Amino acid sequence: MTAPEKAIVTCALNGVLTDPSLHNIAVTPAQCAASAREAYDAGAAIIHIHFRRQEPGKGHLPSWEPAVAGEIVEAIRAACPGIIINATTGVVGPDYQGPLDVVRALKPEIAACNAGTLNYLKIRSNGEWAWPPMVFDNPPSKVQDFLDVMGETGTLPEMECFDTGIVRSVAMYIANGMLKRAQYNLVMGVASGMPVDARLLPILKDYLQEGSRWQATLIGREEIWPVHAAAARLGGMLRTGLEDTFYLPDGSRARGNGDLIEALVSTARGQGRDIATPQEARAMLFGTGARQG
Repeated sequence: MTAPEKAIVTCALNGVLTDPSLHNIAVTPAQCAASAREAYDAGAAIIHIHFRRQEPGKGHLPSWEPAVAGEIVEAIRAACPGIIINATTGVVGPDYQGPLDVVRALKPEIAACNAGTLNYLKIRSNGEWAWPPMVFDNPPSKVQDFLDVMGETGTLPEMECFDTGIVRSVAMYIANGMLKRAQYNLVMGVASGMPVDARLLPILKDYLQEGSRWQATLIGREEIWPVHAAAARLGGMLRTGLEDTFYLPDGSRARGNGDLIEALVSTARGQGRDIATPQEARAMLFGTGARQG
């Protein structure tokens, strides 16, 4: 009997929404490096990173300054030999030159490519909006611009899919010639997108391009962990981190990314999956001639 493929584990280091004045979220290069090292030591092969402004009191805001992003990534690479960088690109509105500039400057191994438009909503228990309703706009022209730059830099696009129609759109991008191969990130837990529900995973797998790698990003509390187990059982790549949750399987709060990655590794092993090292993950994702970071 063939052993299951090793699981590639991603740490979603810090995200874009969480206020570092309220939560222990990494912002500075030193903080990002230390938090990434905790995840690396626990088994993460990939670090998904959002870049924040560095001025005092501004760490809750995104930065698209290539110099800032470069300093953060350099610090992470120094702390985590062989680590694979997955850079964010998500931005709302017609001006997305900033993330294009960051991808060109960093040339990350992987970058998120938001694959479709979503009404980004959340409702409070009293019926009021948690924030003003917004459209996370990712029309095909915007997707194409990101894919073009990632093609220039040799970056693997990870297609972020918040709903089933977006999953299906990825196959159309391939048929149209926009994209050569797909790597999917099935994002579950955004209130107006796909729910965190293990029953969806085998259905969604039927809509993925044959031979494609995929992972499930699960946003929520301790209820996400059985779905992580299902993703591991079904052969997916795995991801967690303080961008996605603060909570461990027993409902307690994680002290940091190391705790979350340790729990995810344990979950994967409970489903018969061993964990890929960064070097193994490079070979699995990019082949034997994989570039080194």
